[in-house]
Amino acid sequence: MLPPIALVTRLNREEEQAWLEVLRRAMPEERILPFGELEPQERRLAEIAIVANPDPADVAALPGLSFIHSLWAGVERLVMELGVTAPPIVRLVDPELSRVMAEAVLAWTYYLQRDMPAYRKSQSEKVWAPREYRHPGDVAIGLLGLGALGTESAARLTQAGFRVEGWSRSPKMLENVVTHHGEEGLKTLLASSDILVCLLPLTAETRGLLKAERLALMPQGASLINFARGAVVVAEDLLAALDRGHLEHAVLDVFEKEPLEEGSPFWAHPNVTVLPHISAPTTPVTAARIVAGNIAAWRASGTLPKTVDRQRGY
Repeated sequence: MLPPIALVTRLNREEEQAWLEVLRRAMPEERILPFGELEPQERRLAEIAIVANPDPADVAALPGLSFIHSLWAGVERLVMELGVTAPPIVRLVDPELSRVMAEAVLAWTYYLQRDMPAYRKSQSEKVWAPREYRHPGDVAIGLLGLGALGTESAARLTQAGFRVEGWSRSPKMLENVVTHHGEEGLKTLLASSDILVCLLPLTAETRGLLKAERLALMPQGASLINFARGAVVVAEDLLAALDRGHLEHAVLDVFEKEPLEEGSPFWAHPNVTVLPHISAPTTPVTAARIVAGNIAAWRASGTLPKTVDRQRGY
């Protein structure tokens, strides 16, 4: 009999059971058990943990782990909480997640390109005020982050006719996209972006990346979409840029504290659209299929897909 696989989460009971069911359907040959149902001997034998926002103490109680497989693409909290001595971490790389994110990027880019915030304001004031149409080719989109999510988003945006430039930590080449890297490349991208879309992972290098002096480099009247992590943007500096009219609008799906606190100024700000972290939800069926494939490959050959670089944080 194969040793059990531990499902370690801090999800509520209903969410955990839903994941358990879909994972068991994807891996009928495996014995997948919630951490709380593992006997002491089973905890010692477990070689794999599938995790979603796990308690680090629960992971530490599994001494025989060969690797940890995350059910989510974002792993910064996992890396921070588990520390450098944790087993290798495999993050979820799901083409469906990339498709869903690219769909959201395109949708909210259209929202800004077609001046929807202004029309919403006009409606609230009962004002009939048509605005001049902006062709996508006249709107420059800056993408921060050119990993799987950024690459797919760039493709959707260019197909829609937008002018797209991208920035990444190291040099990358994308079809129909002008790419930049490094500090000077970041400055160039910011200065040319009518709409800036942030898809960066949260690392020591990206925390607070979009602060006052960098936001000031953006063109007058530019807008921001943050689908990355809240801490990539300095909230006070973003609010100041919006208040003085340098930036026109911000679409925010992520925040340092979630759910967004009731007293946050973002809720009522006239130039902010608040979303409840819904830009790219994990699709359980496809995610379970990918986790199952990675585990089957490891069982067969002992090889793992790409694991998280602890120094880079992703």
